[in-house]
Amino acid sequence: MKFRFLSLIGVTALIFLFLGYNLYSLQITKSLYYTQRAQAQATRADPVRDKRGTIYFSGRIPAALDKDFSVIYAVPTQVGDVTEASERLRATIGLDPTVTVPLLSKQGDQYEELIDKASDAQVAAIIEAEIPSIYIKRVLGRQYPFGESASQVIGFISQEDKKIAAHGKYGIEAQYQDVLSKGEDVELTIDPNIQSKAEEVLKHLIDQWHPEGGTVIVEDPKTGAIVAMGNYPTFDPNDFSKSPLTSFTNPAIQGLYEPGSTQKVLTMSAGIDAGAITPETTYYDKGYFTADGKTIKNWDLKAHGTMTMTNVIEQSVNTGSVFAQQKMGRATFYDYLLKFGYKELTGIDLPGEIAGRLTPLEKYPRDINYGTAAYGQGISTTPIRMISAIAAIANGGIMMPTHITKTGGIGIARQVMSAETAAKVAAMMVSAVDKAKVAAIPHYHVAGKTGTAYIPDFKKGGYTDTVINTYVGFAPASDAKFIILIKIDNPKDAPLAGQTVVPAFHDLAEFLLNYYDVPPDTTTN
Repeated sequence: MKFRFLSLIGVTALIFLFLGYNLYSLQITKSLYYTQRAQAQATRADPVRDKRGTIYFSGRIPAALDKDFSVIYAVPTQVGDVTEASERLRATIGLDPTVTVPLLSKQGDQYEELIDKASDAQVAAIIEAEIPSIYIKRVLGRQYPFGESASQVIGFISQEDKKIAAHGKYGIEAQYQDVLSKGEDVELTIDPNIQSKAEEVLKHLIDQWHPEGGTVIVEDPKTGAIVAMGNYPTFDPNDFSKSPLTSFTNPAIQGLYEPGSTQKVLTMSAGIDAGAITPETTYYDKGYFTADGKTIKNWDLKAHGTMTMTNVIEQSVNTGSVFAQQKMGRATFYDYLLKFGYKELTGIDLPGEIAGRLTPLEKYPRDINYGTAAYGQGISTTPIRMISAIAAIANGGIMMPTHITKTGGIGIARQVMSAETAAKVAAMMVSAVDKAKVAAIPHYHVAGKTGTAYIPDFKKGGYTDTVINTYVGFAPASDAKFIILIKIDNPKDAPLAGQTVVPAFHDLAEFLLNYYDVPPDTTTN
């Protein structure tokens, strides 16, 4: 009994000796290590921010949300052998020593971020490896589940100064910074299914024709709500630092361009609404128009003889648009361009929108400049303004304020042409689609107009041989559920719009008619 008691005392003493040694080792031997680690974390503590509000696509589908991320970082002051630590990082999580060696070699540095959003596999590997001076911490970050989709609409958050909390950059993140930073949510009018299809159609155009850029917009003409908006080039907001700054701006609202022949339907709208012409008004096309020592020709270089205004839209005849402009006169034409919003912002709730320009008509009010403006050259606008203006044709002459969130946007609806004029121009656009057939969809009346505009030569003056292809159309023509604009900049070999954006419009419009379950028109075959 005495022996067993002494044995118990001996075992207990050994346990206390072991614990004491470990405590000594922890407090004395490793005190410098833990002190440096605590100092590193205190020195490099990120500003604590409140949870940021979520950005939703329509239907409350998260497009941008807060999430806890793992950060892998190093404390260079604790690194013993820089080469060994770098090699172990390479072997463990694949970091390039040419990157890590300079970071780990910084004298007096107590924090260097190695991976800001580490995967579970990377975290597990670092934990298993137990590399001295390499640590993991959890931080609140921003995730964009749809990656590049609608990235220029959504934007991203950035923290340029590590002592200041992250701030929204570009897109909705910037536009609604004050709202989101308070934890309040923002819901977009963008339908993720339509957005996905629209971007798929645009990507196919990019792959096929290799343009410098492209834009697609889908709008509800009755409300002004944008249900899809995509651009090329784009970027991934989850890894925005890998993309150039030029990728972050939104060409749909910030890219000025000369609209080309899509302008012709607005010219006809102005002329008909002003009482200067009707769809049946005729003129004789000689194939050219000369004024102020310069000559305008038709895109096909042909003379078409006697034509109606409907024929002008069907065959996209330049001289016919000039005729319509001259019939209404300079002042009336200019006033209607103002009505259509050429020099105004649409008021869409996105940052950085710019207005169009009518400079040639204002500084050099000559017949030739008004003539070219009638078919969309010389004047400039943005894709969002062009679709907004033509949407008035689809909406009984009423141009709605454009918005991309459920509660946003500014402005009021206004009547820019009579309902009768809008119906007549829509019928002219339907006739153009039916004659060309490329955009036609069986059992539906589709209204549309092509635009192939030459790109100005800003160095030498005049125009280059490169083009911008645009198509704007809506369906069903008598009760439009959507309007689409598709534009590509400088496609390879300068094809006509009928070869590029028109087939793309057909694919997207057919998808939307099915998606919205729109019944067929009863008056079609």
